[in-house]
Amino acid sequence: MISSKLVLRGFLLIVAGLSLGCSSKQLFEKSSLLLPKSKDLPESIESLPSPELLLVGLEPYLGRNTSSISVASPLHLISDGRPLILKDSKGVVHKSAGITIEWANVPLKDPRLVTRQVFGHFSSFESAQRLAVHLKALGLAAVVAHPADWEVWLPQNAKLPEGMKANFWNETITSEVRPVLKDQSGKYLLSGPIQIEAPDGLRWKGGVYLGPFWLQPDAYGSWTLVEQVPIDRYLNGVVPHEIGFGSPPAALEVQAVLARTWAIANRHRFALDGYHVCSDTQCQVYKDPEKANQEVKKAITKTTGKILKWQKKPIHAVYHASNGGVMASATEAWSMLGVPYLRAELDGSSQWTKRFKLPLTNSADVRSLLSGTSEGVFGKFHSRFRWRRILTAKELNKILPIFNSTEAYPRKIRVLERGESGRVLALEIVGQTKKSRSVLRLDNIRRVLRSLPSTLFVVNQMKEGSWEILGGGFGHGAGLSQAGAIDLARRGWTSEMIFQHYYPGTIYGSLSDLTKAP
Repeated sequence: MISSKLVLRGFLLIVAGLSLGCSSKQLFEKSSLLLPKSKDLPESIESLPSPELLLVGLEPYLGRNTSSISVASPLHLISDGRPLILKDSKGVVHKSAGITIEWANVPLKDPRLVTRQVFGHFSSFESAQRLAVHLKALGLAAVVAHPADWEVWLPQNAKLPEGMKANFWNETITSEVRPVLKDQSGKYLLSGPIQIEAPDGLRWKGGVYLGPFWLQPDAYGSWTLVEQVPIDRYLNGVVPHEIGFGSPPAALEVQAVLARTWAIANRHRFALDGYHVCSDTQCQVYKDPEKANQEVKKAITKTTGKILKWQKKPIHAVYHASNGGVMASATEAWSMLGVPYLRAELDGSSQWTKRFKLPLTNSADVRSLLSGTSEGVFGKFHSRFRWRRILTAKELNKILPIFNSTEAYPRKIRVLERGESGRVLALEIVGQTKKSRSVLRLDNIRRVLRSLPSTLFVVNQMKEGSWEILGGGFGHGAGLSQAGAIDLARRGWTSEMIFQHYYPGTIYGSLSDLTKAP
C-alpha cells in the first residue's frame, strides 16, 4: 500500500506555502482557483516503490466552481461489500458502506499572489510536451498543466527566447475548496490528501475498483479521486475497452503490451497534479475491470512484464481504431519530433500496396486511395474504414468565433498541406473578408471539427456554404491499427509479427531490463 508520507509529500509540493488555519464553521464570499507558486511547481511526482504501480486519476476537477453562491456536485462513494475506511491527513477516520463528500469554499489565513506565464491551449499532451522539453533544454522551469486544455506554465520572471511570447497570468488567492464529510451526525471539514480503503472494492461508474484510493488536491483549486493500482490489474480495465474482449488472442496480447508500454512511458503525464495517468481518451480508456474475461486475463498474464522498447526505453506506444489503409508518421499526428518506428506505410497485402505509392501529397492521390478497391487492406471491416461527413457554414460559424458576422461567414475550405500518408496537416477555412481566415493544424483539426473521425480526407464543395468530407479511418493513424491487428491475428500472425509490422525495429523485451540500462 502506498504510504501516507509519500502522498503527503506530493501534496506539499503542489500547495507549498499555504497556511490553512480554518474551521468547518468558516465560510467565504469569493471563489478563486488555488494554484501553486511558480517556484513550487514540481518537475515530477515522486516515484512509487515499483514502476509497475500506477496512480490513476478516476475523476478530476472535483469541487470545481464551488463558491458562496454555487456548490459543485457532491462525491458519492459506495462500497461493494464491507465498509469503506476514510482517513484524512489530520487524523479524521470514518467507516461506512457509503460516503458522501461535499465541498466548501474556505478562506486562507494568509492570501497569496500567484503569477506565471502560460503557453496554450494545446490539442494534446504531446504537443504541449514538445514545447516544455524545448524550454527545459534552454534552462527554463517549464511544466505541462491540464486545467481544461493542455498548457505549458513558466515562472513569471522566466526570460523567453526572442520571438516567443506567452500570456501572463496572476491572481490573489484568498480561499480554497475543501472536502466536507457528510454523515448522520453532521458535516466535518477534511484535510487532504485523504486515503480511502475499500476492502471489497469501490463501486464506480458501473464497475468495481479495488484501490486503495486517494482524494487529493490538484494544481487548479479542485480535487481528483485517484486509484493506486498494479499495472496488470490496470490492464484489466484497459484492454477490453480499447480493443474488445472478443478479439483474437494475438490481438489481445498486442493490446496488453502496448497499454503497459504506454502507461510506463507516460507516468509523468499528470505529474503536476500528483498522479500518473487519467482514465479517459486523453490517456487510455480505463473502466470497469470486471469486463476482463478469461481470454483478456490470459493475454495479460502471458505478457506480464513485457513492453516494446527502442534504444532501451519504452516506445511511444500510440495506437488507434483504424488507419484507413495507410499508417501515419508521428509528425503527421502531433507537433513532435519524429521517431523511426512511427512512419508512413501502406497497410495491406503486397498485391494491394503496389497499387499506390507514397507520398500521397495531393488530393487526387488520397481520393484514389479512398475510392479504390479495399480488397487486401488490413482492417477494412472497421465501421469507419470509409466515412462521409457534411460540414456547413452555419456549423463552422458556431465552432469558429472568427466567423461570427455575415461578412466573415465561411466561404471556402481548402487543404493547405498533406503529410506523406496523405493526412491533412493544415486546413484553411476562409470567409469573405481578408481577416476572416482560420487555419487548423495537425491534431487541432479533429479537436475543433469533432465530427471528423480522422485527418485522412478530401473536401468537395457541394454548394455554397456546404462541404462533403470523404475520409478513411478512425483516430490519429500512427502506430497500431486495432482493426488491422484483429485482422492480422485472424490471418494467423503472432503478436511479435504484428509488433514488427506496426513498430518496425522495436524490441519486445522485459520491463525489468529498463532498470538495468545505463
